[in-house]
Amino acid sequence: MNLEKLTHQVCDIAVETGLFLKQEVNKLTSSDILQKGLHNYVTYVDKESERRIVEKLSHLLPGCGFIAEEDDQLKPSEYTWVIDPLDGTTNFIHGVPLYCISIGLMYENEIILGVVYEVNLKECFYTWKSAPAYLNQTIIRVSTTQAVTDALFGTGFPYYDYHALDAYLTIFRHLLQNSRGLRRLGSAAADLAYVACGRYDGFYEYGLSPWDVAAGSLLVQNAGGRVSDFRGLEKFIFGKQIMATNPSIYQEFSKLFQTWKNELK
Repeated sequence: MNLEKLTHQVCDIAVETGLFLKQEVNKLTSSDILQKGLHNYVTYVDKESERRIVEKLSHLLPGCGFIAEEDDQLKPSEYTWVIDPLDGTTNFIHGVPLYCISIGLMYENEIILGVVYEVNLKECFYTWKSAPAYLNQTIIRVSTTQAVTDALFGTGFPYYDYHALDAYLTIFRHLLQNSRGLRRLGSAAADLAYVACGRYDGFYEYGLSPWDVAAGSLLVQNAGGRVSDFRGLEKFIFGKQIMATNPSIYQEFSKLFQTWKNELK
């Protein structure tokens, strides 16, 4: 398998599907918005985006499996595509111009390809196993910030899973007081891409799904960063929690989670 060629083909699919998202963003009405769960929304755009992506990827890699946000009938296989067809649906339905397409390829339990396409800025982040990470043909690297106090972080706000909210807010407060600040984009895929290219020094969130982090985690790793769950383990794809930083601040940052590791699991 030529992973480099395959990655560029996936980039083309993401860009093409991104045009569809842009065409539909101003056509939504309130009747198009369905609630899957507490504060968790889906539209016909999410579903159609996923259908298009799955169809095209199936031609690229016949016999592959899928883990995708909008269709729980899709099943994994030896090679499995992990897809978020519209990461940032709440932004999308409110007209906030930041949302992504995220596509990762997993071989058995290892992510070997990752593409995150931010539609509005036309930024395509991509990488594959043992390759650099790229943004629109330019190699990217994580930041070189040396300390948490000098770092800018991204995070996500829990919207349905509040079991660890107190611990989360304690860390949030600490970072507000002891870093350059926090940002919340509303797309974990974009957050991880921003760590990979050095815009953020770190990112953390809990309550996530595989499609939120599969592609972005490989971007960070191949850009020289470190990725783990809150316990420092490599269980971030299916473990519902992730932290990603440059290597210089990883140890200092990860210590913030040790006191509340039981609450945050």
